[in-house]
Amino acid sequence: MRGQAAGVQPETRYAKTTDGLYIAYQVIGDGPNDLVFTSDWTSHVRAGWDMPWIARFYHRLASFGRLILFDKRGTGLSDPVRLDELPTTER
Repeated sequence: MRGQAAGVQPETRYAKTTDGLYIAYQVIGDGPNDLVFTSDWTSHVRAGWDMPWIARFYHRLASFGRLILFDKRGTGLSDPVRLDELPTTER
């Protein structure tokens, strides 16, 4: 796989939303295609790398192009969301 050594966790970065919250994400691999992987309702971009079968799954997906992993608002390493300010699907 190009751009990332096997067994190495990619750097966790943060994107700022229009309302000032930070969303944690990682990028692994490179290539002409972007693949955004969204986990179930909970996620943690760093924790998946601790499980060998998930790390292998990520590396396999990244072999097709650039894999983008992220923690949704209020989960994992992303900023928490107040219950009275839950975002809409569009947001």
